Amino acid sequence: MGAPTGDPAPGHDREWDDLVRIWEETDAPEGCKVEIIEGIVTVSPPPSKDHNTTAALLQRRLYHVVPEDWGIFQTLAVSVPGRGGIHVPDLVVMPCAAVIGPGNRVPAEEARLVVEITSKANANHDRIGKVRGYAKAGVGLFLLLDPWHSGRPTATLYGEPDGGTYRVLDTVEYGEKLTLPEPFGLVLDTGVFPVS
Repeated sequence: MGAPTGDPAPGHDREWDDLVRIWEETDAPEGCKVEIIEGIVTVSPPPSKDHNTTAALLQRRLYHVVPEDWGIFQTLAVSVPGRGGIHVPDLVVMPCAAVIGPGNRVPAEEARLVVEITSKANANHDRIGKVRGYAKAGVGLFLLLDPWHSGRPTATLYGEPDGGTYRVLDTVEYGEKLTLPEPFGLVLDTGVFPVS
């Protein structure tokens, strides 16, 4: 096995290699997502119909604004620095050149936008662990679509990562508009997303 993408924390190389091996060899049922989140291998059930619909609706809108040499991926594993993990975002936008080649994951810092859509059973992974991981990796924009937010469904856009933390750029309730800044320049009507 080659060195994993993303550098493990000093002194933890063997432990990290073991985690990556478990991640690679986990035989989860079809449609399940296997990730390493904050040093723990997790298996999530297949997403709901509303979850998939939300991803498809957003992906369709993004295709109108991304450069020709960028891709929008739904099952691409990204490595966050240190032992932060290997995440499989619901959507990730990055230059296609970063995805070409051998292996099954790419460095998260190559992403221009990462999107996570919360599921009822594991929403805190997206709200806490992944926010930290993507910020630590320096992902420029992270969009959290949270139909399970207490009270009302929300969309939160994080950006300007600094020292492993994000600044909240905007938060809206579903039904309101949220703008993804350049290079996207997309005004997103969150009212189109289904709510379970």
